[in-house]
Amino acid sequence: MTTRTVSFDLWVSYGQAYLVDDTDDNPGYATFADDHPDHPVGIIRVEDGAAILLTGTHTGTLDFSATVADHDPGADTDGYEDVVEISFRSEAGRVSLCEWGGERVHDLPELSSGPGWYRLRYHAVNMDEESEAEDRYLLQIWPQPESIPRVVKSTSAQLAYWCSAG
Repeated sequence: MTTRTVSFDLWVSYGQAYLVDDTDDNPGYATFADDHPDHPVGIIRVEDGAAILLTGTHTGTLDFSATVADHDPGADTDGYEDVVEISFRSEAGRVSLCEWGGERVHDLPELSSGPGWYRLRYHAVNMDEESEAEDRYLLQIWPQPESIPRVVKSTSAQLAYWCSAG
């Protein structure tokens, strides 16, 4: 079993960062896709090989970690207040995390199964604090057939707001 984790400072503006599939035609950002109408997860939305990840901090630098695994690494429900999951299809088998406005691109470990369906599990803590460096995030990625989005754990007012905002 292979699991690789990278951690870095992530600059966000407008509370946004983008996970993008490393294809030649991907512009490096994501549009604000509609949430799933029956199973909203609010703080992560996927459309056309990209995902938008929402944060509690409007503008600033955050602690961000990403784990790429060949199996479900398990949700960290003790260390994070909000945990949501959604399916993501990679055409390239490689993804990057892009800062708002293309400031910087953070390469993530190569996806374990190459092109195909993956599960994204997005963890957040202290999203309601509204202060830089208070909130932190973990994104887990592993191969899994497409399935419905789900909220694993919901504590913050931010997640409740984004789930109701559609």
